[in-house]
Amino acid sequence: MARYIFITGGVVSSLGKGLASAALGALLQARGFSVRLRKLDPYLNVDPGTMSPFEHGEVFVTDDGAETDLDLGHYERFTGVPARQTDSVSSGRIYSTVLEKERRGDYLGKTIQVVPHVTNEIKEFLKIGEDEVDFMLCEIGGTVGDIEGLPFFEAIRQFAHDKKRGQCIFMHLTLLPYLAASGELKTKPTQHSVKELQSIGIAPDILVCRSEHPIPEKEREKIALFCNVRKEAVVAAYDLKSIYEAPLAYHEQGLDQAVLDAFDISPAPAPNLAMWHDVYDRIHNPEGHVKIAIVGKYTQLEDAYKSIAEALTHGGMANRVKVKIEWVDAELFDRADAAPYLEGYHAILVPGGFGERGTEGKIKAAQFAREKNIPYLGICLGMQMAVIEAARNVAGLAKAGSEEFDHEAGGKRFEPVVYHLKEWVQGNHTVARKADDDKGGTMRLGAYTASLKPGSKVAEVYASTTIEERHRHRYEVDTKYRERLESVGLMFSGMSPDGKLPEIVEWQDHPWFIGVQFHPELKSKPFAPHPLFADFVRAAVEMSRLV
Repeated sequence: MARYIFITGGVVSSLGKGLASAALGALLQARGFSVRLRKLDPYLNVDPGTMSPFEHGEVFVTDDGAETDLDLGHYERFTGVPARQTDSVSSGRIYSTVLEKERRGDYLGKTIQVVPHVTNEIKEFLKIGEDEVDFMLCEIGGTVGDIEGLPFFEAIRQFAHDKKRGQCIFMHLTLLPYLAASGELKTKPTQHSVKELQSIGIAPDILVCRSEHPIPEKEREKIALFCNVRKEAVVAAYDLKSIYEAPLAYHEQGLDQAVLDAFDISPAPAPNLAMWHDVYDRIHNPEGHVKIAIVGKYTQLEDAYKSIAEALTHGGMANRVKVKIEWVDAELFDRADAAPYLEGYHAILVPGGFGERGTEGKIKAAQFAREKNIPYLGICLGMQMAVIEAARNVAGLAKAGSEEFDHEAGGKRFEPVVYHLKEWVQGNHTVARKADDDKGGTMRLGAYTASLKPGSKVAEVYASTTIEERHRHRYEVDTKYRERLESVGLMFSGMSPDGKLPEIVEWQDHPWFIGVQFHPELKSKPFAPHPLFADFVRAAVEMSRLV
């Protein structure tokens, strides 16, 4: 039976809850315990996949096809445990389930209330898989005091009360602001945050205090006294140069020991942190650097491409170089020459996205990389733009484009080398979709197998001819153009097992030019960089030596 750790955020700031949760999971693993991390999101987005990246950041996709919060990406990157559909739930999903049950008559005509019906549904979610691991870490989104979060806080209060004594603890993350004028850390926001939490029946066992400055012993004792926690359970969380320092930093501050003490686990296995020391060494002792341009349209919010940025960092660690990422807005050269914006980079990456805005700039980025022999990695839409560029400028299809853009504009303007995917095989059945279906959850989502062409660049990179990667798209390159494109040198080097869906394309006469329909960044980790990103950065290193 799992022990539960509920992680909540303070009134002033919940910034860093996801990182603290992920780092704690990694530390418990280092001590030999099995863990699973979960996110409970009090906000109403039933399906994060329908939200704008400007609003929500990236959508993280699991193997089983769930579209989730980007915090689950942190969980996977730090623990290596693949997230599942049952590791994330929103209040929208909870309310929807309650309403469905009421419509079916499951409540036998009773009045439906937040307590007990909504809270019971949350508790049922928490119980899923509790016999599989030693520790279940559950992060509650938002901050204590948010009206949206009240049913979730009530549910975890009840849940802890229902369990045996000592099976659940509460960890609360707060902010200790520093006032430069008086040169002191203020503990009052933390005290008020804990008071707010206690007012709804939850007493924190551990406090994680965000601070830019060292916490004096006197202030630590004050926090412990007024917040009713042990002094050893007041853990400092200082600003770090890299998020991957977090496991070592939290261990140094005693977070994992505070958790073990709260559960009265003694003696506890000593942690094996060799892997994280190696990660730290690779981050802080690079042997060079490369400049890589990410050409996208959500560049104002870097969280929209969070997993890509982290995967590039992992690729740099694999090659012992620092990757300097620069965000380039594709709209800047939609109707201008791309060269002034892209010269000087050692590699170019075009990520996924939706809609026509910025796509002409992405097509020009692919053309620039092809003509200048600069390493190029196109992901999802980035692959489709590379195919359109090849069709227009090499294969002679001047009006090549995507059906997506015609659907958006409401009129036919392009020859659709990229079309709306109407059906595909998932497991042992066929999935069918129409262009006017609801947007939420109707894409080709989750892990699918691809077969790689022997002797291709990607087969060499993966050291295999069979791979499994995560997808999130509703448009696909049309195979009826395959012969024409391959005749000019664009190889379809990866296909779905039935040979119907293109998964990977690559230019045969280019040093490193690969487009993939899936999202390899979702499976990259600091201690296990994704092979595509590791080799992409290696190619960038080679380019840096030529310029």
